Parts: sequence; structure tokens; C-alpha cells
Amino acid sequence: MWQNSSVIDKMYQKLAIQVSLKGLSFATFDTLTNKATKLQNVVLGKFQLTTKIEDLFAEAFENNPELKAGYDEVVIIHSNNLSTFVPTALFDEDYLGSYLQFNTKVFETDFFAYDELGNYEMNNVYIPYVNLNNYFIDQFGTFDYKHANTILVKKLLDVSKNNEERQMFVHVSDTHFEIVVIQNQRLQLYNTFEYKTPEDFIYYILFTAEQLQLNPENFKLELLGKIAEDDALYKIAYKYVRNTNLFDVSFMQSNLTDAEKREHFILLHS
Repeated sequence: MWQNSSVIDKMYQKLAIQVSLKGLSFATFDTLTNKATKLQNVVLGKFQLTTKIEDLFAEAFENNPELKAGYDEVVIIHSNNLSTFVPTALFDEDYLGSYLQFNTKVFETDFFAYDELGNYEMNNVYIPYVNLNNYFIDQFGTFDYKHANTILVKKLLDVSKNNEERQMFVHVSDTHFEIVVIQNQRLQLYNTFEYKTPEDFIYYILFTAEQLQLNPENFKLELLGKIAEDDALYKIAYKYVRNTNLFDVSFMQSNLTDAEKREHFILLHS
């Protein structure tokens, strides 16, 4: 009996890799259930853009056979602070670099990309890691890529539907964090900050709140990313902002713990 070979060949498996200058994390998904089947952090140590990516990533690929398995879909997520959101009404594809020059040093040799957030009438303009993309072309042939902040902001906008109060979401990583302020599915502010101490962390949160006239006694602060209630960052936020909570991830259908869902929120929504 004749069968459609494309259906037979389909593996219903997806691989998402989130890359930064610290290393990578990856998740594999069963696309029939849309659930993660594996979640893994791979720390490479700090490296520069001039470092030979092959040397650093070869070991990661060797030690994690999942990275070399077959997939119907591969998504690479670029995680850096070289991005900015631009309303569709002000967007021109021919001038991508000009949007970034206000918040980062832009060079003539830079390659620019953008992700569309069609439902929210804006685009995220960013500089991807071109050498990483080249490395992944050798590994996978074809793949999609997008910016981490695109996924973060889009998902937070999605979950803020029918919520008319202003909310501040803070997504925490080891050395930096993103602040996203949303009201009724409208992005009011997005910014990223580097920090070294809990005092740095709360300073930027309170400074942002002051700029937006958000009262620490009233506004809702939702924390996600790499953070838990017993962390110094959480404790200092709770001390200064009355309504501080860990972001509720109960809507995410998964066998993972809530802590894993929060830490890998971007990867899991790729």
C-alpha cells in the first residue's frame, strides 16, 4: 500500500537551543504533545566573539547526543542585550542599524535581523551572533532563529490579556535582568540592566517604577527567570515592593518543576 513518505519520515521532534556568551541551554520537544522531553544547561565559561566557536561547542555536542539527533525543526535563540523594540508604524527594514545605535555601539560590519510581533504591531531589531549561526548551519543545515527578548515579551503580552492593571515583570539571569512593563496587552516599557549585587537589582527596579509613576505600595512585581523565594534578589525586592511574587507558571503544561519552568521560560516558549 502506498503511503506518504513525508508523514513516515516526520519524527515529531523539535530542538531549541538558547545561546549566549556564557554557554547554552537546550530543550527537546515532542511536537505532538508540545511538551519538553529534555532540558539541559551547558556552561562553557566566558568567551569572546573572536573565540573559535567550534572548539567550545564541539565538546557540548559530544557530551550531549541529543544535540546531534534528528529533528523536524531546530530553533536557535540568541540571548544578548543588543536589541530594541520598534513600533510597526516607525519601522523601516532598510534602516535596522539606526534603531540600535541609541542603546548600543553599532559597527558598519554588524549584521542586523528582526523578529515580527505581528499581533502587537512591533518588531524586535537585534544583532544575532553570526559566527554561532554559521556554526549551526554546519551542524543542522537549516534552522530558524530569533531573539530571546522576542519570545519573552510576546509571551508576557499573551498572558496579560484582559488584565487592565499595570504589571512589572522582571526576568532574571546571572549577570543581567530584563524589565517588562505591560498593561492590557500593551508594552509600556522594556529595558535590560546588568547587575552585580542585590542593591543594584532593586535600584533599577525602583528607578524604573519611579519613571513610570508606579507606587511600590501598589504595583504588581512578577519575578521569573533564575530566581527563587530564598534568593537575596527576591528578598530585597519583597522588602521594597509590597506586591512581589514569583511569576505563576501553572498555565504551562509540563512535567517540569515550577522553578524549571520559570528559569527556562524563554526556551520552553520557543
